[in-house]
Amino acid sequence: MTVALDLAPKTKRPAGDPCCEAIVHPEIDLDGAERMAAIAKALGDPTRMQLVDVLRRHAGKVCVCELVPLFDLSQPTVSHHLKILRDAGIVGSERQGLWAYYYVVPGALDELAAWLA
Repeated sequence: MTVALDLAPKTKRPAGDPCCEAIVHPEIDLDGAERMAAIAKALGDPTRMQLVDVLRRHAGKVCVCELVPLFDLSQPTVSHHLKILRDAGIVGSERQGLWAYYYVVPGALDELAAWLA
């Protein structure tokens, strides 16, 4: 059995007119989205995820010389990954003499975690 449907003729809407009303609007403002995107981008590398994992599980600060043997990377490459994490505000560092000691900044991932939950 075939059913005939009456279709309305196609009409072109004026440029700039929306095709429909938005049902859902973003709850996060642009600044918050940019902050969380920077954090997510910094965490978007497996090595950086592992670095954050080591730092968050360690009680206190970790010397870069302790981190290098954990990865099959050179010291400058590990330092580069740590710099990206520092720039995103996830990791902090303190220099003591020739060495830099790294730690996860308390609360650095709270906003992203709350948004994801």
